[in-house]
Amino acid sequence: MGSVSNCIQSRRSTRAFLDKPVSKKTILNILEVARRSPSGSNVQPWFVYALTGDDLANLRQKIQQSIAANPMGEGSEYPVYPKVMVEPYRSRRYKCGEDMYATIGIERENKMGRLMQFAHNFELFGAPVGLFFCIDRSFDKAQWAHLGMFIQTVMLLAHENGLATCAQEAWSGMYKTTSAHLNLPEEQMLYCGMALGYADPDAPINTLVTERAEVADFAVLRGF
Repeated sequence: MGSVSNCIQSRRSTRAFLDKPVSKKTILNILEVARRSPSGSNVQPWFVYALTGDDLANLRQKIQQSIAANPMGEGSEYPVYPKVMVEPYRSRRYKCGEDMYATIGIERENKMGRLMQFAHNFELFGAPVGLFFCIDRSFDKAQWAHLGMFIQTVMLLAHENGLATCAQEAWSGMYKTTSAHLNLPEEQMLYCGMALGYADPDAPINTLVTERAEVADFAVLRGF
């Protein structure tokens, strides 16, 4: 994929994957490099669980059973979004959703269609590998930012290896079932999941390229 700049520019959140396995060697190579991610005082506040094959299929089955029993989900241990999202963030989130559903022809009035598409999160969009990122409960916002840097590094390395990813905070809404399946120790908290595999090049949903704000909208340069 070339330079870091090219990887950042061409990386996408992929929501349709090929039925093609990813080798254990590839996963280990990605994690071997990703462990060089930065963190304050080098505390390295991250844990990652990589699932595939029967183990991942077993988790998916448990999640489907949980959804059947609790259609509204299991709650979350942290708020993914604020209760009131102010502008311009509200409009950005709205447009992202509308643009995504437009690629697959699901109109806003089709509530069931949108719910069914959201449920694909818990099938990892057909990806053969699920990565689940966790953090020690003793940590707070600063270390959560460091975990985010680690997750970003994993996504870029996956892209460099010809793989596609989709980071999924939706998994925080199924934290009970997922944590139990992963056998997480009490001190670890599930932050998010990530679908990883080979992108389906023919899937319309994978054509989505989300917009970004201009540099002038978020940056202030002084003294230059």
